[in-house]
Amino acid sequence: MFEILNDIEINGLTWRIGGGESYIKENGEPLFPSLCTVNGETLHEIISNEEYYLIFVDLKAFPNKLDVKEISTYQEFVKSECQFVLLLIDSSYVTIYSKDQNIIQQLFSKGVSAGYENIEYITDENDRNKTLIAF
Repeated sequence: MFEILNDIEINGLTWRIGGGESYIKENGEPLFPSLCTVNGETLHEIISNEEYYLIFVDLKAFPNKLDVKEISTYQEFVKSECQFVLLLIDSSYVTIYSKDQNIIQQLFSKGVSAGYENIEYITDENDRNKTLIAF
């Protein structure tokens, strides 16, 4: 996850951590507190200081804490103040939504350069997600 978020300015955003399943490798403790809100600095500390494994991850970024709310559909995402969504399902399927087209292009290029497979832009025509919740 650090590799994905490393080039994005996560500080200054408020991150809603939804239900998920992620563990610290050393002791098997949960990586994230479930269903909570953290600032970008705290998220950066969590994902950069531990070795972990991810099964399900549901992260959503908002400009400030007052804007944080559950976003469960694409339509809610569009209408909300939520700026960025990262969903990881079954340890391997990553879906990212961003209202900043530059971030999408940057992450797409980074994924192609890193050799990730089955990378595609999500559009209205090919979006198969019924929900923006990972777990």
